[in-house]
Amino acid sequence: MSNLARKKVEQQQQTEQKVQIKSQIIIKKSWLTPGEKIIGLVFAGFVCFGAVHIISNQAQIYKVNKDIQIIESKVTEQQKVNSDLQVQVSEMSAYDRIYKKAKEMGLIKNENNVKVVH
Repeated sequence: MSNLARKKVEQQQQTEQKVQIKSQIIIKKSWLTPGEKIIGLVFAGFVCFGAVHIISNQAQIYKVNKDIQIIESKVTEQQKVNSDLQVQVSEMSAYDRIYKKAKEMGLIKNENNVKVVH
């Protein structure tokens, strides 16, 4: 064989070896496909959104319950004040007290001026 033919054969062998070396490279595949990764990220996003939504709702419920308890305590206090005032009204509207106040102010009871309405 001539020198030129030998070089040509050697070049072909080298290119074949390069092709074989390239073909021997093993592509490592991940255990999740890109679609599964996207679905996983979307699911994780929904879970995070749901968790935040639930927590914010619970915080609002807590706030409303606190406001209700404060208002109920104010209502109870006002009912006590109202009952105390009702007792004072009944004490002050007693006939003896009104008669005594009328005498102090100079009012006198005149039976002739009294008209009975039925």
